[in-house]
Amino acid sequence: QVQLVESGGGLVQPGGSLRLSCVASGSSFRFYAMYWYRQAPGKQRELVATITSGRLTNYADFVKGRFTISRDNAKNTVYLQMNNLKVEDTAVYYCNMPRPVDSWGQGTQVTVSS
Repeated sequence: QVQLVESGGGLVQPGGSLRLSCVASGSSFRFYAMYWYRQAPGKQRELVATITSGRLTNYADFVKGRFTISRDNAKNTVYLQMNNLKVEDTAVYYCNMPRPVDSWGQGTQVTVSS
C-alpha cells in the first residue's frame, strides 16, 4: 500500500491562502490519478479536486476559481493551492490515491477564521 503524508494545513483568515502538499511513497505515483477530499465536522467527506496522470484537472463547483491542484512527479507530490479561503472551507483535507490500492493520508486540518 502506498503511504501518503499531507502537510500545509493551519489557521488562516478569510481571504487568505494555503498550499497543501501530499507526498507519496513508492515509485508508482506518476502513473495514477490523485484526489483531494475534505471533511468538515458533522459532514460527509466530499471530493474537492482531482488530477490525472496526464495532469488533467477537475474541481468541485464550490472551489472552482479559488483552488488549484497540481503535481510534481519528480517529488512524488500533489499540491492543493487554496486562495480566497472562506470560513466554509474549514475541514480536514485528505489526499487519496485510489489505484492501484485505495490509499489515504492522515489528513491535515485547515481552519479559516477571523
